[in-house]
Amino acid sequence: MTYHEFSKTNFRNFNELKAVYGNASIVANNRVIFNIKGNEFRLLTSVNFRQFAAYVIWFGTHKEYDKIDTSTTSFDIEILNFKSK
Repeated sequence: MTYHEFSKTNFRNFNELKAVYGNASIVANNRVIFNIKGNEFRLLTSVNFRQFAAYVIWFGTHKEYDKIDTSTTSFDIEILNFKSK
């Protein structure tokens, strides 16, 4: 999944999203989890199907994901500071 690919599609509901991204799971508050790279990483997003909008809330390893509460986790500003090594 890439930003450009995702942004060109207007999903009207989770079932439409799931049909394209089979690795997606819905959690509380219209949040969707994507498994990335064979479930090595997780991407937590907020999806507003009415507005055809989505934004990233959190990104990390599966191990880090196990430590968060997906229904209450707020936007992780550390994502903005990521620098490739």
